[in-house]
Amino acid sequence: MDFAPSPRAADLVQRVRTFVETEVEPAERRVLRDVAERRARGDDPWPPHALIEELKAKARSEGLWNLFLPAGDGDRYAARFGTDGGTGLTTTDYAAVAEETGRSALAPLVLNCNAPDTGNMEVLLRYGSSEQQERWLEPLLDGRVRSTFLMTEPGVASSDATTMEARATLEGDDVVLDGRKWWSTGVGHPDCAVGIFMGLTEPTAHRHRQHSMVVVPMGAPGVRVERMLAALGHYDEPLGHGEVTLSNVRLPVDSILAGPGRAFEIAQGRLGPGRVHHCMRLIGLAEKALELACQRSTQRVAFGKPLAALGGNRERLARARIDINSARLLVLHAAWKLDTAGAEGARSEVSEIKAAVPQMACDVIDLAIQLHGGGGLSEDFPLAAAYAGARSLRLADGPDEVHLGVVARHLLRPYAVAAAGAATEDPTEDAG
Repeated sequence: MDFAPSPRAADLVQRVRTFVETEVEPAERRVLRDVAERRARGDDPWPPHALIEELKAKARSEGLWNLFLPAGDGDRYAARFGTDGGTGLTTTDYAAVAEETGRSALAPLVLNCNAPDTGNMEVLLRYGSSEQQERWLEPLLDGRVRSTFLMTEPGVASSDATTMEARATLEGDDVVLDGRKWWSTGVGHPDCAVGIFMGLTEPTAHRHRQHSMVVVPMGAPGVRVERMLAALGHYDEPLGHGEVTLSNVRLPVDSILAGPGRAFEIAQGRLGPGRVHHCMRLIGLAEKALELACQRSTQRVAFGKPLAALGGNRERLARARIDINSARLLVLHAAWKLDTAGAEGARSEVSEIKAAVPQMACDVIDLAIQLHGGGGLSEDFPLAAAYAGARSLRLADGPDEVHLGVVARHLLRPYAVAAAGAATEDPTEDAG
């Protein structure tokens, strides 16, 4: 196994790191201050921000745009909408790039590599018709519109998608959507123009062939954003997470992605690479939190000593260093497995990182908050918002318990097979 980035990826990592440090992070402070001021005045905190658009144009001019595009499937769009080089990156190569974008809340958006747009674009790339790709994928790749993913529901346990209550009902040449979704990331953005909706189509089919995914214009009659949701008090502007109702939304049947009943298949194809993206961004976020913790612990003095010399903090910082490095290797292994064995062959590895990395990031950020005292809980530092984001990812794309169950199933399967084989053997075979 070789996790070293290719020469092209190594160059992109350095360029993204420089761009984030010199362009995005200084602008982020101004953008977040403007958002806070608008909210304090009671104004809409989600208007377009000119500074973000300027940064997007600059990132694109420097070839730092749509870096998530996968090698192979994404190559035909990379030359038109992507990075210099004209081809997409492997999952392993993009993982190293994604870590750098995770250091800033705005960097993924500025580089057109933010969730849920990346996952939605990959779905349209792999499963969309030529008409769907022309209408929605190309504007998304061009940064002219944003998108949302309409899956999680308030009334059922969304960790078990087979309990979904929303409907995608076939009526002649139409599909009719009804349901209530929430935690739909991206609906707060003023440019959010399209969603991918998952709903029940055929209740009597096999449990994994009952549901469909449908491409929904957010301006269609019957689609309504009811409210924006705060995650631990943070609204995550300028994207945000919202609650959306769909009431008798009637669309042409060709709005269904890849045909009725294929939602679970599409979801598995969507979530594998996306979980690697999330986890590597969390590695970058944890690195940023550890840097802030080290700065604070060496500069702030209490009881006559730097904080780093008090209460076992040196050991806690050392453990954080070890935990981040360990998590990075775990994610790179999952990325390598996706590249070499595909989504099905990497299912355990992807669930391993999804259970391990958000918890690691929460622990590191919590240490940084503790070392910052009251300031760590305030908007003067990015740590409270970072913790809210990391904590939410212990639920997003499946809760920890589901992923641990997947890992256990893969771990125990050969033992269960062996045990079943032993139980069927003739107990008198060795007698005599």
